[in-house]
Amino acid sequence: MKSIIVTGAGSGLGKELSISFAQKGYHLILAGRTEKSLTKTKTEIEQNDGKASSLELDIRNPEDVKEKLLILNKDFDLYGLINNAGVGFFGPFLESSDQELEDTFSTNVLGTLHMTKAILPYLLKTNEGLVMNIISTAGLRGKKNEAIYCASKFAVRGFTESLQAEYDQTGVKIIAAYMGGMDTPFWNGSSHIADPSKFRSAREVAGIVMSELHKDTIIIESPKT
Repeated sequence: MKSIIVTGAGSGLGKELSISFAQKGYHLILAGRTEKSLTKTKTEIEQNDGKASSLELDIRNPEDVKEKLLILNKDFDLYGLINNAGVGFFGPFLESSDQELEDTFSTNVLGTLHMTKAILPYLLKTNEGLVMNIISTAGLRGKKNEAIYCASKFAVRGFTESLQAEYDQTGVKIIAAYMGGMDTPFWNGSSHIADPSKFRSAREVAGIVMSELHKDTIIIESPKT
């Protein structure tokens, strides 16, 4: 059974994409830093006759990533990676802290690079598979009070578009997925969005993504902002 790794699989879009891919017959490797939330996703997949494993992983740590991917490649038929994990800090740029800047780039950018660099050799060896980067429409245009977040997503956009050009003639499909705000726990503790319930649900967005997997670029704008 082919396996797909999903980072940030414990909630939101990561959870819904994991469930969706499991329904298509893939074995899901649910990666994240919180075992409790990963277990909930795993249980939901298994209750619907799907296959899943949970993996505690810090994508910011390149040594942890390489070690875990080496083990996973021995135990599973690695087919794909969905770089979904991300953090966001919002507000006026000059009010942001150095720690917020570093946390945003270490997770959103370096985490995505570490994971992709670790899995690509295995996918290229079999000459098949997919890497999907969940980028957000913050990677398409700048937004007020989102300077650091947008900067990180523009970086991932450039990385993804470069990979698309670099591996265009291989059997590994690189997908850039841009979506607007969603009604997920991502906004918990933030006052940046007054009413996240106006956004699409993560399940709805996951459904759109699954229907557009044939595309290299998927753009899903928020119906209300």
